[in-house]
This record gives sequence, C-alpha cells and structure tokens, in this order.
Amino acid sequence: MIYGYIRVSTDRQTLENQRFEINEFCKKQEIVVDKWIEETISGTKELENRKLGKLLNKMKKEDVLICSELSRLGRSLLMIMGILNQCMQNEVQVWTIKDNYRLGNDISSKVLAFAFGLSAEIERNLISQRTKEALARKKAEGVILGRPVGCKSTRTKLTGHEKKITTLLNKNVSISAIGRILGVHRLTVSRFVKENVSL
Repeated sequence: MIYGYIRVSTDRQTLENQRFEINEFCKKQEIVVDKWIEETISGTKELENRKLGKLLNKMKKEDVLICSELSRLGRSLLMIMGILNQCMQNEVQVWTIKDNYRLGNDISSKVLAFAFGLSAEIERNLISQRTKEALARKKAEGVILGRPVGCKSTRTKLTGHEKKITTLLNKNVSISAIGRILGVHRLTVSRFVKENVSL
C-alpha cells in the first residue's frame, strides 16, 4: 500500500499544495496513492493523538509513506526519530519529496533521519527564540504587549451560548447546574448572565 500523508498546523494553511506535490511526484514515478491521510494539527502533538499514529500502527512490510518533507511528520528530533525507527522496524519506507529521500531500514537512512530531524528541531527552536527576542525588544522600547489594561475581550467561553443559557434559566435551572452543563465555573455563568443575557 502507498499512503500519502498531509499535515498542516492550522486550518488557515492549505492541504492542497502538499497533495499537488505528492500527486505530481507519483505521476513521474508512475505510482498511485492508495490512501490519503490528512490532518490539521501541530507537529508537536503526541503521536497517539494524531491520525499518523493510527496509520503507523497498521502499516505493514513494504508499505510506503509519502510526504512532502520530513518536518510534516513532526517538529522535534525525538518524535521524528521515533516515527522513522518504527517504520524501519516494520520495514515500511518513508519517501519525502522536497528532501528527495527514500528512507528504509539501512544505516544511511538512519543517519539522514537523524540529520533532518535535528534540523527540524533547530528550526523550531530558532523561531521560538526569535519570537522571544522580538517581544523582549518591544517591551524594552516601551510597547505595551497584550490586551490593554481594563479592555475586555469581546468573546468569552460562553459567547454563542446566550440562547441556551436563557432557555435553561427560563426552566429554572440553577446557575451551578448551567455551569456543569457547559463545563465552566458557576461564577463564569453568573458574570456572563449579568453582562450578556437579558431575561
């Protein structure tokens, strides 16, 4: 079986670019993807909470996993190494398009997996460091970060539940019970009712 794996971190990014790259690659290789796995999730999430984790558990010997680049599999060295190690033990191949690697159960594959996994982690750490430095510079320049003091957010945990809360209140359901139903503290419900719900 040939699996095409596509992952993006947010729903604002498009999955179609990765799908196009994989399809174009498959045309040149004269192969066809048997099954697509798509997910919108951070690469830092635990593998068992991702579709990729379920896929790896069912892949068999000589199956092929194709993705656009190694960083699609994960964003830390340990995670990528763990994924590739599992694939190698099960004799599953991992093909990446941008990196142009065919990773199997051999020493050169393990070396390449280590190198690219390390670079993915370094890149993530550098981005994080640059962000922290930029925020520190802004703070030093006197820029107030975050929401201005005394300014309330226009959205809360209960935004959009006004109708439901009103209905429950009209049925004489207690504030505490509404909190339990909606998964928030009773004081959150009480404050929200005072500010947003007209009875």
